Amino acid sequence: MKFSFRPMILTAMAFGLATAAVAQEAPPAPSPNPETSQPAPVETPPPAPVETPPAGDAAEDGAPAAEAPAAPAMPAEQYMGVPEYMLNLDLSTGGRVVIQLYPNVAPNHVERVKQLARAGFYDGIKFHRVIDGFMAQTGDPSATGQGGSQLPDLKAEFNPTPHLRGTLSMARAQSEDSANSQFFIMLQPRFSLDRRYTVFGRVVSGMQYVDAIHKGEPPEVMSRMVQVSVAADNKPIPPASMLTETVPAPAVVPTVTVDELDAPISQ
Repeated sequence: MKFSFRPMILTAMAFGLATAAVAQEAPPAPSPNPETSQPAPVETPPPAPVETPPAGDAAEDGAPAAEAPAAPAMPAEQYMGVPEYMLNLDLSTGGRVVIQLYPNVAPNHVERVKQLARAGFYDGIKFHRVIDGFMAQTGDPSATGQGGSQLPDLKAEFNPTPHLRGTLSMARAQSEDSANSQFFIMLQPRFSLDRRYTVFGRVVSGMQYVDAIHKGEPPEVMSRMVQVSVAADNKPIPPASMLTETVPAPAVVPTVTVDELDAPISQ
């Protein structure tokens, strides 16, 4: 029997042509994506934000608890020139000192001083430590620098407000959270105190009466706050007779006569 390969060859050629046609109609394979085929650039992640633990929670290692996040600052129009946030100091050096308080940066210190002023705590208290060219400190009923009020100490409210001439800042002991009732008024700028003591106000008028406070540690004659009041309470200035200081009379030196000098020395 004879086989003819011609039909088989023709069939194979037809199949090959069909395959080529299908191959030409198929879409080309996608080219590599540069965003996926190339290694992604390595970016150093930013440092993670440090979360401040709530006030009152101590760390496991015994470190003191950090302060709670500060409340949003009070807008200036709510306190600047507003009598509720103005303090009047009537001094024995002759007049009234007006202070603008800063509740936007130290709300707790402002409230403490207003509370003590309204209770009459500061009336009559002396300036027990006054350093020329530096500051005048007061707020201690004992006039020793060791006293304060019966209220608990305040947690520090350090802020970026600078210690300029006339700045009102809270005195404290070694602990940052030991401010109570004592405060000081700057006589000259001292930026080394910034962020170490809580600034909570500044003199806006009457600085000449602060300059006149007697100097010394302690002063020989202690100037005093005759009356301290919140401006919103509308307390009048005390009479001029009260805004004076009792200066001790100079010691009387006995007069020595010529006869006394020539007199024999008694045995």
